[in-house]
Amino acid sequence: MSDGERRPIIVKRRRAGKGGHHGGSWKIAYADFMTALMALFLVLWILSTVSEDELKGIAEYFRTPLAVALTNGDRSSASTSAIPGGGADPTASEGEVRKSDDARQRIRPSDEQRSLRALRDRLQSVIQSDPQLRELSSQLRMDFSPEGLRVQIVDSDRRPMFQIGSDRLAPHMVTILRRIAPVLNEMPNSISISGHTDDLPYAGGEKGYSNWELSADRANASRRELIAAGLDSAKLLRVAGMGSRVMLPDTRASDAVNRRISIVVLDARASRAIEDQNEIPLPETVPSGAFTASDNERAPRATS
Repeated sequence: MSDGERRPIIVKRRRAGKGGHHGGSWKIAYADFMTALMALFLVLWILSTVSEDELKGIAEYFRTPLAVALTNGDRSSASTSAIPGGGADPTASEGEVRKSDDARQRIRPSDEQRSLRALRDRLQSVIQSDPQLRELSSQLRMDFSPEGLRVQIVDSDRRPMFQIGSDRLAPHMVTILRRIAPVLNEMPNSISISGHTDDLPYAGGEKGYSNWELSADRANASRRELIAAGLDSAKLLRVAGMGSRVMLPDTRASDAVNRRISIVVLDARASRAIEDQNEIPLPETVPSGAFTASDNERAPRATS
């Protein structure tokens, strides 16, 4: 080939930003991945901060079909089945009704728990806004027991809630009961009151007037004061004396905090359990030889 017949040299140039590792499409995919990852961590963080009851409520929300939710939980009206109740009888509707009842039973406890938490917050607000109650806040304890919201008024060696060995309320105990009674009336739930003492026995032991009677008398004295302060007496479902048998966790039976009054705002399940006990027949008369004692028959006791 001669010099005059040389082939032309063709130079191909790539356009910038198209293909290869110089492109920017991977940045969009990476940004989407980071956004999804951040959303995942945000959901996990939220789930770690909510209570078990709230988690159950969330799970129940996603477990309920949309058609049922739009009909306020009525499965029968939301059903698209030609056989309402299923089974051999096309006219049966009991199956659908039962499902609706079960769904509502699962939803109610979470609603009730939210109401009890609101009551707890209301009580805490009352305590913090009242100078007298704020001073006594170290002797007021609120938590949730298997029966419901529990408000405990505990004793201290420096500031007892009752006079020594007596069911007579100290002035600051009266103040506490009078302040919380109107708040307890804000919910329709039934209420249980129990009295507790330390383990210091009376001189006569348990054959005569003992910590059993003292704890029951103190529970009843608290009941009377709550009613005098406006608590609806129909809300009271149980008043009991527990003696020194039930101690607070991580305490000794002789500790002052075990001398306390426990007021429980009962949830529906606990109320039903207590009411069902009333089906057991009780004797109409007091058995012969049963012990009764008046204040002047009490044996001496060293402490409250």
